[in-house]
Amino acid sequence: MLQVTHYPLPITHYQLPITNYPLPITNYQLMQILIKLFSKLIYPINHKFVKALSNPKFAQQKVKQDIVKNLIKSEYGKSLNINSIDDWERIPIVEYDDIKEWIIKQQQTQKYLLTNEPVIFYEKTSGSRGAAKFIPYTKSLRRSFNQMFCIWAYDLIINGPRFSTGKIYFCISPNLTTKTNSSGENRAKIGLEDDSEYLDNWLRWLLSPFLVSVPGIKNIQSADEFKHKLALALLATENLEIISVWSPTFLKVILDYIQTHRQQLCADLKNKISPQRHSILLSQKTDNKPEQIPWNLLWKQLKLISCWDSVNAADGAEFLRSLFPGVLVQGKGLLATEAPMTIPLIPARGYVPVLNEVFFEFEDENNHIFQLHQLKQGNTYEIIISQKGGLYRYRIGDRIRVTHFYQSTPCLEFLGRTQEISDLVGEKLNSQFVRETLESLPLESASFKSLVPVKEPQEHYILLLDKLEIDANIIDSNTITTSSAAEIAQKLDTALQKSPQYRHARLLGQLQPVRLIVSSQIPEIIAQFKTQSGTKWGDLKHEILVTTPIASKVLEHLMDFHG
Repeated sequence: MLQVTHYPLPITHYQLPITNYPLPITNYQLMQILIKLFSKLIYPINHKFVKALSNPKFAQQKVKQDIVKNLIKSEYGKSLNINSIDDWERIPIVEYDDIKEWIIKQQQTQKYLLTNEPVIFYEKTSGSRGAAKFIPYTKSLRRSFNQMFCIWAYDLIINGPRFSTGKIYFCISPNLTTKTNSSGENRAKIGLEDDSEYLDNWLRWLLSPFLVSVPGIKNIQSADEFKHKLALALLATENLEIISVWSPTFLKVILDYIQTHRQQLCADLKNKISPQRHSILLSQKTDNKPEQIPWNLLWKQLKLISCWDSVNAADGAEFLRSLFPGVLVQGKGLLATEAPMTIPLIPARGYVPVLNEVFFEFEDENNHIFQLHQLKQGNTYEIIISQKGGLYRYRIGDRIRVTHFYQSTPCLEFLGRTQEISDLVGEKLNSQFVRETLESLPLESASFKSLVPVKEPQEHYILLLDKLEIDANIIDSNTITTSSAAEIAQKLDTALQKSPQYRHARLLGQLQPVRLIVSSQIPEIIAQFKTQSGTKWGDLKHEILVTTPIASKVLEHLMDFHG
């Protein structure tokens, strides 16, 4: 049993056993003590996980048994006549719409229909396409996220940068829409205040002194108010070491806001920032024009940015690496609202599945189902998950490729969504083809690239770029010429015609040629539109291919900036 002796001393003093005099220690030394204590506390969780990696078949079978126990006792399990793990194949492979009525009924009746465990909240997510989804969370599912965080944290402490302050910003997404609860106060709550709520209470309590918070976030009503208050909180935290967000676009929007509103932010901060950082914020070029803020000098202690960094988020993550040289920009792996699926491990040099919390199945292009230990290196699969919140054999909609093996467990690379298809007139463009096409064009300077379908005045596509480099000159909407824009658009239109359906639609006149819009304001405009439509700031995603036609109001706004 741990015994604690209380001394009448400040926390910054440590009683050495060889003397009766308290010796002061620095904040750095104190932080090193706390980090070591934390690593010892979470070591058993990491040890259990690492042990599971050496025998994925056994680990997955144990998780499967735990999940089936809950399923058997649930109304959903009874409706399928599931009595044991031997009845697994009787469980249908489903998508959200297949179980939507079960979730709605579960919300309305407060009965535990999908699992025999109480639902503590529902997390609303829009996914990559379709209407809003409400994902039920139980304590067991939240514990799965908790375990994932502890494994990630332990790996960083042992193998990552040497942390000294512990200050961390977790993505916070205010609910800018009015919350309603038509079924009364007893309904399980919907949505989280911030990403730290994915963690158990004990871990949130332990981390609370180190979290950067936004004052009054529950009362924030507008996106601009949120950006302003978050910018103030981040700027006031000089010793910020870790930034954890979902999409790199989220962080870029906040940095752009700081760049544009630096004078007002400095005025509001007053003496909350040092004179040196005040000068960095307001630095100007010789022609008295605002200079690009050197972000790495503004947060000298920053060591880690955790965000999506693959597929559609790859450009945004690379852009953050250019802004923060020397900072580890680490991908999150496959982390969805429905479940934690893969986690980055530094020794693995890749993303390993959270195999002792989620049961995985994989479907190949021939519709054959495989378990984790049966996967082959280099092959591509679609993921099907079963987790501890009531989702069984759930088609998450993500495609992965097995890159290599760590110990005996396959490492999984996220390739994209399975149904990212835009189809205005039958052209059926998919995101992987569009991504490869854009990569073949000279668009390296652009950190934001998105191909969007347009229906009026006639169906066509528009490529949105935040900037463009031609003949070694970076250009935007103020300097781009009609000829240079037309040249890029023509090259793209020609490349897209490698798709037989797109070429057919162009030849028949069903689709007009591709157009190009270049403006540094594009990411901000898109982000503003999505948040006004109900998307949480932390859920913003940079889509390389938008699958629904762009709204006319947004297009008009983009054209205004394009000139």
